[in-house]
Amino acid sequence: MITPDPRPYPLDHLARRGEGEGAALIVGEQRLTYSDLDDLVGKTAAGLLARDLRQGDRVATWMGKTVLACVMPLAAARAGLVHVPINPVLKRSQAAHILADSGARLLVANRLRLDTLADPDLSDATAVALEDWRGGDDKLQPSAHDPNDLTALLYTSGSTGRPKGVMLSHANLWLGAVSVAHYLGLKPDDRTLAVLPLAFDYGQNQLLSAWYAGGNAIGFDYLLPRDVVRAAGRHDVTVLAGVPPLWLQLAGQQWGDAGRSLRTLTNSGGHLPELMVRRLRELFPKARLHLMYGLTEAFRSSSLDPALVDEHPDSVGTAIPFANLRVVRPDGTAAAAGEEGELVHSGPLVAQGYWNDPNRTAQRFRNGEVWSGDTVVQGEDGLLRFRGRDDAMIKVSGNRISPTEIEEAALTSGAVSDAAAFGVPDERLGQAIVLVVVTAGEGKDEMLSAHLRRELPPHMQPREIIWKDALPTGPNGKLDRTALKAELA
Repeated sequence: MITPDPRPYPLDHLARRGEGEGAALIVGEQRLTYSDLDDLVGKTAAGLLARDLRQGDRVATWMGKTVLACVMPLAAARAGLVHVPINPVLKRSQAAHILADSGARLLVANRLRLDTLADPDLSDATAVALEDWRGGDDKLQPSAHDPNDLTALLYTSGSTGRPKGVMLSHANLWLGAVSVAHYLGLKPDDRTLAVLPLAFDYGQNQLLSAWYAGGNAIGFDYLLPRDVVRAAGRHDVTVLAGVPPLWLQLAGQQWGDAGRSLRTLTNSGGHLPELMVRRLRELFPKARLHLMYGLTEAFRSSSLDPALVDEHPDSVGTAIPFANLRVVRPDGTAAAAGEEGELVHSGPLVAQGYWNDPNRTAQRFRNGEVWSGDTVVQGEDGLLRFRGRDDAMIKVSGNRISPTEIEEAALTSGAVSDAAAFGVPDERLGQAIVLVVVTAGEGKDEMLSAHLRRELPPHMQPREIIWKDALPTGPNGKLDRTALKAELA
C-alpha cells in the first residue's frame, strides 16, 4: 500500500483538488464544478471578511445541506476564521448554548430558525438570514495559513454535561480527508451521497475526503430511509456512509437496482451488530464494507479491511493512516492480547482539546494523547474489537459486562429489530440489567426471553425487558443512550 502524503495544507486548498470542470458538488438542482467550487469558496470567504470579521473569529451556520453549508468549512478556512456548524435538528436552547460557548461573531441560518431565537440567545453574534446572504464581489485567493491554526469547532455531546466544542486545525481536517480517501480507495469517478449531518465529523468528512480524491459529493437531506434509496439510484452513488440506526433502516428497504452502483459502504458512530453486517453483505455483495471506529476528539481510529469482514464481522480493524493506537490497563501499562483495556490515541489526527474548557481538556487530553474512555480488546490477530464505553459497562456482582454482548444476543433472536442494554442500581447486585428493545412483530416476548436464557449466562440475564416502538437517536443519527437512560430513570 502506498503511504499517503503526510504533509498538511490549509483546508481551503481542497477546492482545487479535482479537475476544473469535473463535478465537485451537487445539491438539489445545483451542480458545481471544481472551478465553480473554488470560485464560490473565494467569494464566500471575501463576503465573510466584508462583515468586519477578524482572523480567528467564529462563524456559525445553522441550516441543512445547502450549497453554502457545504462550502462554508473551506470558505471560513480561507478567510482565517473558525467555522462552527450547528446541527439543523437542534432546537433554540441548544443552538443558543453553542453560540454563547463558542463566542460566535456571525450566525447564518434559515429565516425560520432565526425566528426561534431571541436577542439574548444570539449572545454577541450578528444574525444573517440564509435567504439574504450575499458573498463578496471579489474572490479571495487560496490561503497560506499555518496548517496548525484552528479552523473548526465541532460540538459533541458526552454522557454528562452540555455539548463541548472540539477544536480542530487545518491539519486535523486535511489529514483526516487524506487518510479516509486513501484507505477507502476513493477515486475521481466516485460519487459520495452525503446524508450524515455536516456538524458531525464523520458527516463533514464525506465532503472533504471526496474532494481530496477529486470526486463528486452530493449533499442530501432525507426525511425517510426510502429517500436515500431513491437518491442512490438517481445519482448512481458509489460511496455511502451510515451510522448503525441508519443502516438498520436502510437494510429494511427494497433496493432493487438502486444499489447496483454502490461499491464502498462505511459504518462508524457505533458498533454494527454482526446480524446487520451479514444483512448488508447479502444486500450489496459487490460493495466493500468498511467497519470503522472513531471519536470526534481523534477523528477516526481504525478500519477493518473489507476482505476480512466476512471472517471477522465483530472487529473494527486496525489503525488508519496517521492514527497511532494503544490499548492500556487502568495503570497505563500495555494490555496483553485478548485483555480489555482503554483505547488511547496519538498522532496528527488528535484534536487540540475542548474550546474554553481547560478542565475537561486536561482530563481527556494528556501528553499529546487522547484517552477515549472506550473499552476494546486487541486480539492475537492484531484486530481491535469494541466492547463499549467505560461509563456504559455494566457491573453485576463484580462481573464487567459489555452492553454490546447482550444487545447482539437479543438481535440474533429474531424477535427484535433494535436493542439497547443498561445497568441500573441494585442493592444486592451493584447493578442489574435492563434491556430496551424494538419488536420485530407480534408475540415475540417469550421468544426473546427463551433465546436469552439459552444464549447468556445467569449474570447476563436482563432483570427487565422494556418494549418500545423505536429507540431515540441524537442529532447525528446515533443511538442516544443518555436520553434513553434518562427515560428509564
